[in-house]
Amino acid sequence: MAEFVGTPAGQHRRFAVVASRFNQSIVERLMDGALDALVRHGVSADDVDVVWVPGAWELPVAARRLLSSERYEGLVAIGAVIRGDTPHFEYVAGEASRGLAQASADFDVPIGFGLLTCDNLAQAEARAGGEHGNKGWDAAVAALEMADLFDRLDASDES
Repeated sequence: MAEFVGTPAGQHRRFAVVASRFNQSIVERLMDGALDALVRHGVSADDVDVVWVPGAWELPVAARRLLSSERYEGLVAIGAVIRGDTPHFEYVAGEASRGLAQASADFDVPIGFGLLTCDNLAQAEARAGGEHGNKGWDAAVAALEMADLFDRLDASDES
């Protein structure tokens, strides 16, 4: 029985990080975590492109544009949608999530999911380098692992 597991190996890989400017103080911390994870796992800083979009709603379309270039082995999408008093939260969070998943499936390229969907600012802060870690870091590591896994699966197809 063959078993395949990816490792967060970034050497000789090119990534993009697409980030929402909305809730920027939170997103900047997620960005710091994502970039730190990529570089610490071997991705050259020169092989990382950072793309800022206005809000979470724009993340999927930017991801699709980046993936259509065929320049990247993976993407990391980061942002923060914080619940307010209107149903806006459900629409933005749900559709951004769905759009990122669809982009990853359509282009067969992993997208690390670092879009926080929190009820309040305290929850977002806890996940942007606070007591719950840094979800930007986690999303980058997931994208690295998946890119490596895809390479391993492709190599097994060739043998």
